[in-house]
Amino acid sequence: MEVTDTGYQRLFREFYGRTNEELGFPPEPLNESAQELRDRLTLARSIDRETLDLFQSQVNAVRGSDKRFGALVILDQLNKLVSQIEGIQKFSVSTEHRKRLAATLTDARTLAGWTALDRGSQLQAWQYHEDAKVSAREADSPNLLAHATAQQAVILLDMGESAAAVELLEYARQVVGNRAPALLRTWLTAAYGEGLAAVGRHDEALRAFDDAHTPMPNDPLDPEMPFLLLNDGHLTRWRGSALLRLGDHDAINELEAAAQKLESTPASAIRGQTGMFVDLAFAYAAAGDSRMAVEYARKARRLAAQIGSDRQRQRLANLELPDARGSGIARS
Repeated sequence: MEVTDTGYQRLFREFYGRTNEELGFPPEPLNESAQELRDRLTLARSIDRETLDLFQSQVNAVRGSDKRFGALVILDQLNKLVSQIEGIQKFSVSTEHRKRLAATLTDARTLAGWTALDRGSQLQAWQYHEDAKVSAREADSPNLLAHATAQQAVILLDMGESAAAVELLEYARQVVGNRAPALLRTWLTAAYGEGLAAVGRHDEALRAFDDAHTPMPNDPLDPEMPFLLLNDGHLTRWRGSALLRLGDHDAINELEAAAQKLESTPASAIRGQTGMFVDLAFAYAAAGDSRMAVEYARKARRLAAQIGSDRQRQRLANLELPDARGSGIARS
């Protein structure tokens, strides 16, 4: 289809973020190109602090939906929001506004990346986190950079690239050193413990989880870091998952304790509960308890279907149950 109308050409440029030459159109008239740039600069200049707060509120609202409903309903919302913020930031000349927009972009991109991972798309999740690290640097925020980097390591863990994941986690901790808020230090230390467990460093992994409890604040909600959902129950679940990776028989006790704690925590994310049930199914299967493994696998499948978690469904597909007659194993 030949597009000759300059108005339509402009719409195509805005939608695809490409020049006329890249789209195969005739070169833009100089006056039209300058006017388009002037319009975008004017729009970016009209952004005020109230609008900046609104963007962050929108990310927080999507995060709230994610906690309740999982990845099934929010990825499209995040994609649109990320594109909207990107379109304004590119043409903002205010240093303060650019940093605020970059911080919100980082938050939105890491949430989108985590959502993409839950939907089973490791490549898309990786790309979101790469973009998040770029915007974290523009936001001049070591905390955001460390969070995006450590969360990206989970993609490597899912792929079996455990040594590379530990390398990323070590870098994330170096980024903030001892300057990070207590909640972030707890989260990074526990993430590092998970990585150590994945490479079989048993004693170091458990020591990391012990260390994670030290800076844990009494109030685990930090308005400056809404992207961190962590409390004693979540930390216990995380440690139980690490014990499962290590083949430690205490994994069941830890995960069951986490289940009891999280049942009384209204703010618990449904994705975390799903992962916990999957871990319990694997832990009981490893212990030879087919009945409990089946029970938790059933719970996990129900939640995974409810939230559209391909990641957890893929894990469950690899669950092998002890044969009821005591000989061999049976596929769940």
